[in-house]
Amino acid sequence: MKLVVGLGNPDKKYAKTFHNMGFMAIDRLAEDLGITVKKKECRALTGETFLSGERVVLAKPQTYMNLSGESVKELLGRYHAAPSDLVVLYDDLDIPEGALRVRASGSAGTHNGMRNIVAEIGTTAFARIRIGIGKQDSEIPIIDYVLSDVRRSDMALLDDALDHAAMAAADFCRGLKIEDVMQKYNRKV
Repeated sequence: MKLVVGLGNPDKKYAKTFHNMGFMAIDRLAEDLGITVKKKECRALTGETFLSGERVVLAKPQTYMNLSGESVKELLGRYHAAPSDLVVLYDDLDIPEGALRVRASGSAGTHNGMRNIVAEIGTTAFARIRIGIGKQDSEIPIIDYVLSDVRRSDMALLDDALDHAAMAAADFCRGLKIEDVMQKYNRKV
């Protein structure tokens, strides 16, 4: 069993913001797998399929970013999954825009959604795929930046990162060791 969670905010006004990279990556993966993510459970929208004989659940928590962990904890319980079965896809301000970082575990860093997941499930020992959104203008407060719409000029770079994030998550679900996923997909721009 694999649980793939993309982080974001559910309101339409946030749909094209930097903070919704996780949702966008889940949408790409769902499209690639030919499934929809619309079943309501555990305060999330989910979709399910099988890859290489492995049950895979894609999820987009509807709790808003800062409470993502509440939904993730419920999903882990609902599907009797361990943190080692979990991979979380999310935006990362500390990584250059368009870069991708896959990690087997680690701290939540400055990301409030990840901080809440760690607090709720009580461990940092789960895979994550971080999609770099960078922050070029130090004059803009962080919250304003992450909740701003992605500029059209940046979308080509981010489209590529989203595609690679979806492929990395799919390889993890197919049973590729996280270290091999890291080697294959970690990239700079």
